[in-house]
Amino acid sequence: MSWKTKYRSLYYMGAPEPDDPVLDPKDTALLVIDVQNTYLERPDRSRLSPEDQRRYDHWTPFHDRMRTSVIPNTARMLDLARRTGIECVFARIACHTKDGRDRSLSQKLPGWNNLLLPKDEQPSQLVPELQPVADEIVVTKTTDSALTGTNLRLILHNLGIRTVVCCGIFTDQCVSSTVRSLADESYAVIVLDDCCAAATDDLHVKELEIINMIYCHVMSSSDLAHLLDRRSNS
Repeated sequence: MSWKTKYRSLYYMGAPEPDDPVLDPKDTALLVIDVQNTYLERPDRSRLSPEDQRRYDHWTPFHDRMRTSVIPNTARMLDLARRTGIECVFARIACHTKDGRDRSLSQKLPGWNNLLLPKDEQPSQLVPELQPVADEIVVTKTTDSALTGTNLRLILHNLGIRTVVCCGIFTDQCVSSTVRSLADESYAVIVLDDCCAAATDDLHVKELEIINMIYCHVMSSSDLAHLLDRRSNS
């Protein structure tokens, strides 16, 4: 099954296959969303209570996916983008105040999403494997959408960007929110399925089915690399 027929929801069963996206490096950006230290940190399991150990084990598949797929594939995509002249942009969740009073309401509600990440502290920083180089742009947001909570919209406009390729976490939260915002602004959006993760694979796949075809085209990093290679050889 190719990317053109994968991740189809009921809305798009039987719909025509989409055309290959028009990828011009001069007006394409690779956006890496929220791959930050806080999401990769893990406590010593042996020191946890039985309940916390169960919670730890629930998150193990996510951490495995991040280490074996999302981070290495995204690193390869960054390398490819830099070699082909595609703009590399990064977004991260972080607050400007120590107590997080500048966060949006969704970042303050009780529960898992309530993270206090002051912008200069280690947990809020991008992971070492996916650091920006030279003058690559990093935007800091206190919202789920990287477009809503920053000046990214203006930055992309000023750069002349028309297509945004999205990687990052979490597929069903900040990635999805950003994709929808980009689509509403009439950007062409591509989501790389093997460069994203949700808390579970089921949530990851379901969200890709929801956003595919209407807000973005979902494909793998190798699919994108093939399209770029074919363009350069045409």
